[in-house]
Amino acid sequence: MSIDTPSRRPAARDGLLLIGLVGRAGSGKSTVARALAGAGAVVIDADALGHQVTDQDPEVRAALEAEYGPDVYGADGQLERGKVAARVFRDPAARARLDRLVHPRILERIRSRLDELRETGFRGPVVIDAALMLEWRLERELDAVIAVTAPERLQIERLRRARGWTEDEARARLAAQRSNERFSAAADVTLVNDGAAETLERAAVQALEAFESRRSG
Repeated sequence: MSIDTPSRRPAARDGLLLIGLVGRAGSGKSTVARALAGAGAVVIDADALGHQVTDQDPEVRAALEAEYGPDVYGADGQLERGKVAARVFRDPAARARLDRLVHPRILERIRSRLDELRETGFRGPVVIDAALMLEWRLERELDAVIAVTAPERLQIERLRRARGWTEDEARARLAAQRSNERFSAAADVTLVNDGAAETLERAAVQALEAFESRRSG
């Protein structure tokens, strides 16, 4: 696999190979993340960090309870994400308020995790799985970006199985996201997930090996 795109951040001496992972819902990013973790990469999951922010940050909890009511958190203390998603999907102003509240805290946690890895002496690939990476312009701080794409019909099928959405719901959610083409245009490598999971996993590891070879060369 040949990669000609130059590094996005200036040459760094921290020993980390920072790789972004982007793609639409149902594209197969989770499969790629698992494959890269199996190949030795540390994976930072922005979605998981977002859950930590909404469930654990006192200021965020207070703000969400004030806007959505105290029952926006369940008996287990976790955010009722379906209620929030239904609101912000149809109310752009509510979505903007949520983004301003949560996104800076997610970015802070990503950068804090990178600092921890540097301080502990980790030297190797770090994959940041973040659907909103390009909106945050975080790719400018990374060495490379992998985009995962799939035909929309497959994305819809996966979303219906995994999330229980109707076809119309899946289409509407995908329509609100960047297109496959826009993700690909921002990436160093695009992995097309239109076959077996094993094929996608092999391609992901090959991309990682190519990035590592480029860095060492």
